[in-house]
Amino acid sequence: MTPSDIERVQTYLRRLFGTDQIKVVPPMRKGLSVELSVKDEIVGTLHKDTDDGETSFSLTMTILEEDLPPAPKAAAPATRSRR
Repeated sequence: MTPSDIERVQTYLRRLFGTDQIKVVPPMRKGLSVELSVKDEIVGTLHKDTDDGETSFSLTMTILEEDLPPAPKAAAPATRSRR
């Protein structure tokens, strides 16, 4: 992705999600992924795809189980009364 692509995608994502805390981080070295961070935490990677003259950008976001809140306890199944 070019610096212009990075700036344009960052502007779009900030407007879409209503926050300036989103940052598209260019790779430190050529060949590494462009990263997406929120509040300085890397939350995903961005990729550019050009096919048949059309360009799109995709965001891959991985959510680790350990980062999620605890799952709610399952409710006990309802019992049927016998008559």
